[in-house]
Amino acid sequence: MPPSLFPAASALVGVLLDRLLGEPRRWHPLVGFGRLADAAERCFRTGAPGHPLGNRISGLAAWLMIVTPFVVLAAWFAHPVLDALLLWLALGGKSLGEHARAIAVPLAAGDLATARASLGLIVSRDTTQLDETGVATAAVESVLENGNDAVFGALFWFFVAGGAGALLFRLANTLDAMWGYRDARRVYFGWAAARSDDVLNFVPARLTALTYALLGRTRDALACWRTQAPRWSSPNAGPVMAAGAGALKVGLGGTASYHGAIEERPRLGSGAAPTVVDIGRAVALVERGQWLWLAVFVAGSVFFA
Repeated sequence: MPPSLFPAASALVGVLLDRLLGEPRRWHPLVGFGRLADAAERCFRTGAPGHPLGNRISGLAAWLMIVTPFVVLAAWFAHPVLDALLLWLALGGKSLGEHARAIAVPLAAGDLATARASLGLIVSRDTTQLDETGVATAAVESVLENGNDAVFGALFWFFVAGGAGALLFRLANTLDAMWGYRDARRVYFGWAAARSDDVLNFVPARLTALTYALLGRTRDALACWRTQAPRWSSPNAGPVMAAGAGALKVGLGGTASYHGAIEERPRLGSGAAPTVVDIGRAVALVERGQWLWLAVFVAGSVFFA
């Protein structure tokens, strides 16, 4: 095999490992990284929230200290086998589908309590009072948004920088999930983690939105992306969720409860509220997009080889 085809082969193997094995059930490296992140926060953060500038600088220093060495080592020891393994660990496509099915199956069977509990494992909002429509809506939103975080973002950075790129994206995304909250404890300390995730996600999020549009109701998706995404609070989640809602022709957004506070979010999409069937449709949209990206990358690699 020509060396120029090694990245395509590594990408194919990494995706297949994720589809076949999913995320490691035991000894997942990200569990250890999470513990390292907790230790770094205890060492670097001073106060809650502490000094605005001081804790921002501390958060940036902590981010660089625990991310940079792993990414540099991955780049230094780059090898097709290692790149495939790193992509596998960075992807979460199978896990995303499993979480979605854990919501959809009991919801379809009328077991609302179990569906709420399963939903609560993947979203930060309060799920205990949601009705069937609320559960389906939150599940579709989570699948569409995490399609970017768990699949397309990792693939994009792998295509750009190999296994080191996929690792950089996954570690940055993990730290954003741990430190990026605007609560009293991390509003300043988590600033660098949140901003780095925004930067790394800027291009992948828009390519994800375009993918949803191409594989769904294209005209609706593009219209929703153009008119509705700017209203969403997140600059990257807005395009992804607006285009995804339009592609599926469902209505998302609206009222949600986060840690006891009611938040009115802009409406997204162009159809009725999702049902349990739309959870599966959202998963299928992400999966088709993943294979499309992989096919384009492999075909491009073969062509230029």
